[in-house]
Amino acid sequence: MEGFASPHLFSGSTLDGYTSAVWHASALLADRVKAVRQPYSGATVAELQAQVDAVDLDRPLGDTGAALHEAARLYLDNAVWFHEPTYVAHLNCPVAIPALSAEVLIAAVNSSVDTWDQSATGTLIERRLIDWTAGRIGFGPDADGIFTSGGTQSNLQGLLLAREETLAGLERDTAIPRLRIFATTESHFSVSKSAGILGLAADAVVGVTTDGTGRMDPAALATAIDDVRRDGGIPMAVVATAGTTDLGRIDPVAEIATVCESRGIWLHVDAAYGCGLLVSPRRRHLLDGIERADSVTVDFHKSFFQPVSCSAIVVRRGETMRRIAVHADYLNPRTATVPNQVDKSLQTTRRFDALKLWMTLRTLGSEQIGEMFDAVVDRAQQAYEFIVDEPDFEAAAPPTLSTVLFRFRPENLSVAECDALMPKLRQRLFYGGQAIVAGTTIGGHYWLKFTLLNPNTTMDNLKDVLDLIREIGRDMVAEHTATAVMA
Repeated sequence: MEGFASPHLFSGSTLDGYTSAVWHASALLADRVKAVRQPYSGATVAELQAQVDAVDLDRPLGDTGAALHEAARLYLDNAVWFHEPTYVAHLNCPVAIPALSAEVLIAAVNSSVDTWDQSATGTLIERRLIDWTAGRIGFGPDADGIFTSGGTQSNLQGLLLAREETLAGLERDTAIPRLRIFATTESHFSVSKSAGILGLAADAVVGVTTDGTGRMDPAALATAIDDVRRDGGIPMAVVATAGTTDLGRIDPVAEIATVCESRGIWLHVDAAYGCGLLVSPRRRHLLDGIERADSVTVDFHKSFFQPVSCSAIVVRRGETMRRIAVHADYLNPRTATVPNQVDKSLQTTRRFDALKLWMTLRTLGSEQIGEMFDAVVDRAQQAYEFIVDEPDFEAAAPPTLSTVLFRFRPENLSVAECDALMPKLRQRLFYGGQAIVAGTTIGGHYWLKFTLLNPNTTMDNLKDVLDLIREIGRDMVAEHTATAVMA
């Protein structure tokens, strides 16, 4: 009986259709990008919801070209463009072209790097990149790791390994409710999320005070660990952050490592943001001590300019990865003599995302990536110095990496009025479409935030964004004053 010969499935007999579709998609994308002048169209949720809801998914268009044009109208025309220099909101980067070329190969071949017989050389390339990253961290030959979907998954796996190491030799049922994780309030929300997923107690994450600048205080950490032990708790892990989301702060990793080593506690370093420093020609010293961690999160899709997703968890002692290995005869039997990455991964089916980083390193080299990351850090410092001298603005603190917290606050605006105005101002800026900034609350007050990960963003671009914010802010203050007078 003959098979169903679909012209829409990728194979040697459908290459003409494949190349036509890929060319068409590339042409549509190039057409849209040439026309892009701002990071967002300004469309509202209601407008976009109506467009999406109008599509009848049970009545196909029957033609790839027609479907691409529909997707371009729905998606590309209203995309948020991270490559635009006035997009300065979240930890999203413009992506390296070599990595985009890798995406073409990855998507078509569709390798799954969970087992050798699904990936072959893909497994070896991923393992080589893990070794390279471990070397940059400063780990020795016993290090290991795995690519993940992002920092949240990497942090989860690091804390899972910490849990299993801590529970070795203990009665699990009685020990798990007593396990504690130590982190500051500046640490990523995935730390608390991971604690819940791992079945820990509601109060498992112990807050460690900072030194006043947003960095973990090692002395306070030591006291917190000792207090937990005295109260019958079991210290499981310390999470140090190399690049906090809001302030870009780097915890004093070397001093924290000393505390952890003296007390026999797993140290996980969340370097999802700050991992670009691993290849920085000028700022690598900011990560001193990271080589003493037990596990490290790195997000290549942040400061290595890779498309989402491209992240990894790297451990100093590869043997610790084996604590989560589960074997199945149909997948990775214990008798296997070939490398199966599923032995170390929380995922089974997993994309060959490592090829993107491989292509980027082989094209640009690590030093150029580091120079690009240094450039955005330099720009943040310049932006901070400029904002400090602007009479209508105030800045929260000097930056460490590439985030700058600031807000529009003319003399006639009280602190409370400023706190109420900032989120509304940010929303109006977003729907204007010309620029996008982030927002956050620090110390009970609302701040706008530049998050710089685009080396092509200039000070002139940032000055333009500040001028927009000033213009919108003055208009909103005038509107508020007029409303108050009329009332």
